[in-house]
Amino acid sequence: MGTKHLIATFWAPFCAFLAKSYQKRRVLLIGSLLGSVGASLLMVLVPPLDRDRPCNGSHSVTVTVLPPGVALTVNVTSTPEPASNRPAGGPRRPAQRSTGVAGADGFRGRPGESGRESVSHLPGYSLGSVHGARTTSGVLHPTSSGVTGTPGAAAFSVVSTAVPLHAGGTALASPANQSAAKGNAQALDLSLEGLRWTFLLSLGSLVFWELLNAPLEQVADDSLYEYLDFVDATDRYRSLWLWRLLGTSVGVCGIAALVGKLDCLLVTKGPRGVLHFYGYALVSTVALLVSTAFPVPLCRRREPSYRTGKALSLVGSDARLILLALTVLLIGAATSAVQNFLFWHMKDHGSSELVMGFSVALGLLGEILLHPFKTPLLRKLSKVGTVGLGLGCLAGQLLYYSFLWSWWSVLPVQIFSAISHGALWWAVGASIEDLATPGTERPLHAMFRGHFYGGGASLGSFVGGFVGMRFGLAVLYQACCVVLWLWLALFLSIRPRLPRERKINYSKLLAVEASDTSDSEQGTERDWLVKAMRDEPSD
Repeated sequence: MGTKHLIATFWAPFCAFLAKSYQKRRVLLIGSLLGSVGASLLMVLVPPLDRDRPCNGSHSVTVTVLPPGVALTVNVTSTPEPASNRPAGGPRRPAQRSTGVAGADGFRGRPGESGRESVSHLPGYSLGSVHGARTTSGVLHPTSSGVTGTPGAAAFSVVSTAVPLHAGGTALASPANQSAAKGNAQALDLSLEGLRWTFLLSLGSLVFWELLNAPLEQVADDSLYEYLDFVDATDRYRSLWLWRLLGTSVGVCGIAALVGKLDCLLVTKGPRGVLHFYGYALVSTVALLVSTAFPVPLCRRREPSYRTGKALSLVGSDARLILLALTVLLIGAATSAVQNFLFWHMKDHGSSELVMGFSVALGLLGEILLHPFKTPLLRKLSKVGTVGLGLGCLAGQLLYYSFLWSWWSVLPVQIFSAISHGALWWAVGASIEDLATPGTERPLHAMFRGHFYGGGASLGSFVGGFVGMRFGLAVLYQACCVVLWLWLALFLSIRPRLPRERKINYSKLLAVEASDTSDSEQGTERDWLVKAMRDEPSD
């Protein structure tokens, strides 16, 4: 995800500039959509590590642990929970998992023996004492990062094992045990090699996909704005965001419901979730047909639409824009933690894909409902106060995410996305318009949305992945919350002390110039009018 955001940050403006300079916008739109269809289908060809599709309600994972001289194999089997134990209308909670521990000799303890334990929920639980594999005591615990991925998968590490010793103190290791340990080591090496190839193929496919898809939104947005400007209807441009939010809401709920019902029915082979990529390809194909009639005006003036250099120099010379840019950078980093890991966090607590989609739609609909109060909100709280309110609300959401307890617990807080995203970006946009000079409004908006926000999302993805892997997702969200609260205090203390430059009122300046010239030309106009009236023939 960090690589994806990094490509979009720098590649999209460059392609948009080239497409406008060489009059190839429509070609870029069609080519980007067509290439995105192929790239999304290319992701389906990446071989998964686990080829077993858990469509029958059970899933089995085998984990091999190799301490020095001892080989243990742990099988984790998920069984569906009875319908009577689930909430009405809700998704399944994490199923009960039973573990069987086998020794290096290949024998497995019976269900009634101590070598088989029952775990109700993997996060926060451990597999007690393990007897077998010719060990006197062995304890298996989940890794420090807890369960990452689906609830049916887990990684375990050996805390302590002791190999029985001879009287002389040497370890007891038979040739059979050594052979089994060597075979398990080879199997583990093959598993790690498969994981490495799966990651590299996925990363390569994602990079190729993003190179094709990144310029699409910016080129379409520029073309539509210039067309509306050409027909003197730029006021309609401000209302297009509503259709974007409605389309996103319908899309996330629709594809989640479709995948939940038809994924196992239509796709019997391959990894779970490939229907998402097929759905993307289908929608992109429809958009490809629409793009042939998309308004793309011809650029008669040989000048770039985005004066990036001028906008960048303006940011560097204004302390208020620098502070705002750092704020947007942190917003991107914190938001990436939500976009990248919240669904996994919800999955660990039993949320279905439909609940995930509904949680996104709930935040977008809240933003739509709050929009009529946009002007009163900015007037009452001021732009600085609204930015502070949005940052505080985002920090509160992140703190709430770290304490999720059920599959539905994320839903109540999602309505606050109307403030942490909608109102926050309204205040940022209004601040940019106030600080921009004539002709730099759109370049500044593009720079803040693309470079600063995208760069922050890329940095947040890299750092968030490291923190989540080492300390867990709960610690990641709590750390983001602390950073945002510290920055909020710094922002509110610095912003009022920054120097304010008096903004030139160009309308008054033009009015003064018009009054100055009218005095000198008034006599000439009167003489011309009198002369014209005299020369006019009477009826």
